Amino acid sequence: MFGAVQISTGDILRKAVADQTPLGQQAAGFIHSGALVPDSVIVNLVAERLKEPDCGKGFMLDGFPRTIPQAESLDEILKQAGLTLNCVLSVQVSQEIIVERLAGRRTCRQCGGLSHVAFNPPNVAGVCDRCGGELYQRDDDKEQTIAHRLQVYETQTAPLAQYYRERGLLRTIDGVGEIEQIRARVIEALGDLVR
Repeated sequence: MFGAVQISTGDILRKAVADQTPLGQQAAGFIHSGALVPDSVIVNLVAERLKEPDCGKGFMLDGFPRTIPQAESLDEILKQAGLTLNCVLSVQVSQEIIVERLAGRRTCRQCGGLSHVAFNPPNVAGVCDRCGGELYQRDDDKEQTIAHRLQVYETQTAPLAQYYRERGLLRTIDGVGEIEQIRARVIEALGDLVR
């Protein structure tokens, strides 16, 4: 969106786990239990990713920062790179909807494509529409893990709203509705950044 590259720490970590890199092996236990991966691992991962050429035209961080110390580290990373953070977008959704969205998500083992049992079901149950690969429910999309992730969010991530509000960077949108409605809200909230 807006010509910026999306940087999803979750995607990067899952790839590292699948590839069994040293980082992936270190992070695997945390990811599968729903706990946050240690700040030092995530911060280094993001710092390296932001050095890649495709970030030169802008980037959107997805899943980072998740703690105040990560936010402070991000401030330092950006300062050293001569960059500034333009905005933090918070998409507000109830816990019940979060559980419904995550627990129904299915991922293709072959191509990584996503579907959802209720909102975007595959043509054939358990089979990816894109490549015919097997669809499965990731461990971090199971209800018990989601419940734990929500508890972690409340204690460690929710305080970020105040952190960024005090800096005048927080923009909040309603995340309930059809995909196109939510997309329109995102564009409206971020629109002045690309004009």
